[in-house]
Amino acid sequence: MTTEDHSNTQYELPENYNELKKAAHRTADWQQRLHAAQELGQYDLPPVIDLLQHLMNHDPVTAVRVEAHKQLRGLGQDVQLPERHNTELFNHMTKTLIRIKKSLPREHTYEDFKDKLNKMRADIYNAYEGEKGEEFDSWLRGKWESLDLTRNPKKTPKTNTRTEK
Repeated sequence: MTTEDHSNTQYELPENYNELKKAAHRTADWQQRLHAAQELGQYDLPPVIDLLQHLMNHDPVTAVRVEAHKQLRGLGQDVQLPERHNTELFNHMTKTLIRIKKSLPREHTYEDFKDKLNKMRADIYNAYEGEKGEEFDSWLRGKWESLDLTRNPKKTPKTNTRTEK
């Protein structure tokens, strides 16, 4: 058993707790986070409950959030699954995709773009792959086709804040 201080109390945690904790925070692998949530649900201990609550409230992939919620309910916790407020899982997603597309030769293919996204931003690739499921390829292809390379991702249009008198 592993011990951990939590609010000045020591708890006997399962031997694999540190590995599960690392897996729960592995941003580039939603399947490992899902598996960690499933495993953590076997232990009704405050540090585990805190970790499951973190997954439920902050994971970008709905399947992981739902699993953490399910495990917390199974442990007798009175929790509500929070609603996702925005449609993008990551801030500045379009800017990131434009930068990746611009870094490729003009005649690159969708597969080139997809591979480069996976290499450069495995966290984004993996999270959207988990969130979109079977629709991932068609969603990503649509994003790739719609990217406007004439736009400078570093500059956002300024609005006129001056008022004429």
